[in-house]
Amino acid sequence: MKEIVQDKNLVARCGLYCGACGSYLKGRCAGCHENAKATWCKVRSCCSEHQYASCADCKEFPDPKDCKKFNNVIARVIGVVLNSNRGACILKIRELGVEGYAGFMATQKRQSLPRRS
Repeated sequence: MKEIVQDKNLVARCGLYCGACGSYLKGRCAGCHENAKATWCKVRSCCSEHQYASCADCKEFPDPKDCKKFNNVIARVIGVVLNSNRGACILKIRELGVEGYAGFMATQKRQSLPRRS
């Protein structure tokens, strides 16, 4: 299994940190940016279309919760089930920058910030 390391290229477009994801660490996924099979992901498609590294680069929606592609019903349900707060992740990227966020998440050994502590 791979080790959790700081790598800004492992920050997913939606704010998750692929570098701490079990599928990535076990070698079953290349991460958001390298996963050509993830054509189903509307967030990934939108970021690619606008040439954003992540939703943190979007100026149209200062609060990612206002974006219907980012904050859809399925994403909200998965967020509750997995205790994941991708919106908080996007805001943290804006606060720390991509490199700082990658370091923060690697240190925390977390794929996402929690909805509840």
